[in-house]
Amino acid sequence: MTRYLKLKKSNCKNCYKCIRHCPVKSIKFSNHQANIVDNECILCGQCFVNCPQNAKEIRNDIEAAKALIASGAPVYVSLAPSFVANYPGVGIGAMEEALQKMGFTAAEETAIGATVVKREYERLVKEGRQEVIISSCCHSVNLLIQKYFPEALPFLAKVESPMLAHCRLIKERHPNAKTVFIGPCISKKAEAEAYGGLVDCVLTFEELTQWMAEEKVVPEQKQEKEENSRARLFPTSGGILRTMDWQEEGYSRLTIDGTENCIHALKEIASGQLSHCFIEMSACAGSCIGGPVMEKARRSVISDFLAVDRYAGKEDFPVEQPAEALQKEIPYLGIDRQMPGSRAIEEILRRMGKASPADELNCGSCGYNTCREKAVAVYQGKADLTMCLPYLKEKAETFSDTIIRNSPNGIIALNESLEVQQINGAACNILRLSSPADILDDQVVRVMDPQIFFEVVQSGRDVENKRMFLSEYEKYVEMSVVYDKSYRILLVLMRDITEEENQRVQKENVRRQTVEITDQVVAKQMRIVQEIASLLGETTAETKIALTNLKEYLNDE
Repeated sequence: MTRYLKLKKSNCKNCYKCIRHCPVKSIKFSNHQANIVDNECILCGQCFVNCPQNAKEIRNDIEAAKALIASGAPVYVSLAPSFVANYPGVGIGAMEEALQKMGFTAAEETAIGATVVKREYERLVKEGRQEVIISSCCHSVNLLIQKYFPEALPFLAKVESPMLAHCRLIKERHPNAKTVFIGPCISKKAEAEAYGGLVDCVLTFEELTQWMAEEKVVPEQKQEKEENSRARLFPTSGGILRTMDWQEEGYSRLTIDGTENCIHALKEIASGQLSHCFIEMSACAGSCIGGPVMEKARRSVISDFLAVDRYAGKEDFPVEQPAEALQKEIPYLGIDRQMPGSRAIEEILRRMGKASPADELNCGSCGYNTCREKAVAVYQGKADLTMCLPYLKEKAETFSDTIIRNSPNGIIALNESLEVQQINGAACNILRLSSPADILDDQVVRVMDPQIFFEVVQSGRDVENKRMFLSEYEKYVEMSVVYDKSYRILLVLMRDITEEENQRVQKENVRRQTVEITDQVVAKQMRIVQEIASLLGETTAETKIALTNLKEYLNDE
């Protein structure tokens, strides 16, 4: 995971939107979570902007800025010129007052640094040594070239960005000062660390707004107009070109914004199709006013452009050009990615259910432009097979169809109009239909009494295991009816229990007959017992009389 963008795991919901919007596909999807691949990321922030679940969060450096203030050193703010778009109606004077209330020593416009940078660009154009000159203000563009288009590195102007140049000027004037850049960009955090010693901390506009809210600081609505502020145009598309004095006509001037457009242009540059061009290149559509950390609630392309345009003057800031050239090293940052061969790609495609080119839908639902790009990502361990939604859908449908088709129980799906949407073979056998086509999209009343279905829809209560006799088919069934309100469909499950019911009736008859026979036997036995008892009673009485008479006779003797 990158040091500057973090993932809130609980919020990541398998939507793949970040992959779709990542221009370099520097996101690894594993364990149902999207993770940023640090060495491939260009920090354009599109994953942060486009995440519908706010699962991406930018490293918060407010505490680091507070620590600089607490150190006792004077802390100066370099404020990106796009601030007038993010804080409408507020000028640099009002922003400085607000920042001073928070503990900063002073605040200046980064546009001052932009002035000396544009002069360096003018020098490169005048010298005419480079066939193509690409502006180096946007660190995301720099990373894009460093990582993915090393062929274009010789054309990238080796000139510091306005942020670096301005913070250098501040520290030259105030040797013990600390500097904090505040702007709409995530990649500036990485640039500050890559070129250490000039910028001590980078905050985004969102961080600044959060901090001001905590301190209950509200910038005053006032703006001062200054003619010597042409470099304030830098954060707008074409703004760099508008600030430059063009005395040389040997270069064509191009403005390219948006990472996708930059990639297309870099491919042409790398192939040698462009020459004698000065290209103002920005990763964000609309340039910096379209930055990923311009506060989301304030995004308005036209209004933001007009705010910056109206605040800018027509002349340069009165700043002396440094004696030393504002050059910076922009090294190659190659990415070691293992690429699969055609056989490996074909095998992965086959596992994704893509047996032929006709199966490659290239729908982009997984976030990749084509199925083959996705297969490469699977090979590199950045994606898995389950990200292919058509594949999963087809697999799920095939699986469910197999279950329904082979179920021994009858299954019928009805819509709320009680029209048959699906029926399996077992149900056809119960209802004596030759095929599902005999009843599909037709009213269920054609084949059975719909009363139970009306009751379920009206009451909203499901029926479970209700025994019913379908007299027209001479079938006994055990029926369950489930009403899914969200999909507005009734699922009817029927288990043919005719044989069971017949066996039950047969057993009942046998039991009844057995009981009757038993009753008869018992009655007969009772009669016999009674007859025996009667006979035994008479014999006993006669014996008693005889013995009594014998006893009396003996006594008389």
